[in-house]
Amino acid sequence: MTLRTRILVLLSALAVLAGVATASVLHASARAERRNQAQPGGPRITAGPVPLTGSRRLVFRNMAWGPHRDELTSVPASDPSGPRTASKVKCLRFHAASGTGVCLQAVRGTVQDTYRAVILDADLHVRARYDVPGIPSRARVSPSGRYAAWTAFVGGDSYAGTNFSTRAAIVDTRTGRLTPSLEAYRVVKDGRTYRSADVNFWGVTFTADDRGFYATMATHGTTYLVRGDLTARTVTTLHTNVECPSLSPDGTRVAFKKRVKGLPKDAPWHLYVLDLRTMRETPLAEPRSVDDQAVWRDAHTIVYALPGDYGADLYQVPADGTGRARRISPAAVSPAYLGRPRPGA
Repeated sequence: MTLRTRILVLLSALAVLAGVATASVLHASARAERRNQAQPGGPRITAGPVPLTGSRRLVFRNMAWGPHRDELTSVPASDPSGPRTASKVKCLRFHAASGTGVCLQAVRGTVQDTYRAVILDADLHVRARYDVPGIPSRARVSPSGRYAAWTAFVGGDSYAGTNFSTRAAIVDTRTGRLTPSLEAYRVVKDGRTYRSADVNFWGVTFTADDRGFYATMATHGTTYLVRGDLTARTVTTLHTNVECPSLSPDGTRVAFKKRVKGLPKDAPWHLYVLDLRTMRETPLAEPRSVDDQAVWRDAHTIVYALPGDYGADLYQVPADGTGRARRISPAAVSPAYLGRPRPGA
């Protein structure tokens, strides 16, 4: 092959690569433009106030394409698929209780994104900001609104594998006192203080007394449900193979995802409810793998997200193992139920 031929081949290859790059940029730009346009048949969304107090409401991150994508939106808890009110506040993850919210956000940078946790008041005004050391994955507020917690990936990017590291933080929203990592707490395992460099925490859920919480702890390839004490700054192991716990309104049960042998490595979980008095596990009637920290709609119903056409949809399933799962709201994630449920619920 002559030098001239080699140069022509090189120029042709560069032209092809440039064309592919241009096409990719144009495709990404067109997709981004479509994401900003409301899609036919999608939920009806209008801008308006989204308070974190008042009557029984469901607030979540809107995933529907259009001008309100990623904003916190509100619907009546009795009509989760109904018209949405959008707040203009954008979150990656969100939770709220008693007029306090925690919103995990991305801060777009020229080189790379950073992340932060924002504490919101009842009108979604910012009360405080905290740096988050990685990609946000879980968020919770205590029933009283006093404490907020969040989890971030600081190494790896999926709970499905074993090569990941998380950082779980808790803040007192009244005093601003921050515990950047639960690794600062003393671990009690089998009745003794336990120390290991590979201890990892995620998925905090709070008790109603403003002292306790539950979370997942992983060490040496095993996950544990732990009960934490905010005053004593300890965590104590209770039960194995529990991830992303969510405490029931009466404090007696924990909904969680459990790794089940025989399921695919990238989708290994099944939803369960654990009775904290008897440690009896009940599998729920959701056949698909759920990678989410579920919430309790009321004493009888679990709500969670599964992948959907626009990112995620919300589903619900009875908490006693009966019935079947059903979709309640499309294009939604990170739900929080506000206000008291109706009597008997």
